[in-house]
Amino acid sequence: MDWYQTIFEVIDMRSFSNLWFWIALAVIWSTASHWVLGVPYDMVLRARRHGEQAQVDLEDMVRINVNRILYIAQVSGLWILGFSCFFLTMLLILAVFYSFQFAQAVLLLAAPLSIVTVLSLSTAQQIREESATGDLLYKRLTRHRIYTQIIGMVSIFITSMWGMYQNLYVGPFGG
Repeated sequence: MDWYQTIFEVIDMRSFSNLWFWIALAVIWSTASHWVLGVPYDMVLRARRHGEQAQVDLEDMVRINVNRILYIAQVSGLWILGFSCFFLTMLLILAVFYSFQFAQAVLLLAAPLSIVTVLSLSTAQQIREESATGDLLYKRLTRHRIYTQIIGMVSIFITSMWGMYQNLYVGPFGG
């Protein structure tokens, strides 16, 4: 028996039974819920608690990131939308029609993140239109974070259910 076969027997290289996939899933969603429109959420909490310079720093950082997000959407939004739709459609076809497990795993990561991206664009537009500062800005950023966390929880639940199904189906009871 060669060592390649031994390694691949010990470390299962399928997506849903690989520990690295689950670590990546946790890191992606914890990062997505911590960085609200490119601003760390602890900065929002610090500005709400201390005010003054922390609030000025938060408002400046949000203004910079909102302008950046909306500029990118205005300049190359259609191209990004087209490539994203192509990529998600390709993953969907590979995942559903060809039962390619790696495509299923990436689709279960990418599809909810695309929803969060649209939510970020919408929140950035609201903040710019309202010229949100102070309590209104805190409210918008907190609401965005809560929605991101809800999307993340639903995504993790669906991914874990599908992953368990795949592991049981392909694993010892089927395949």
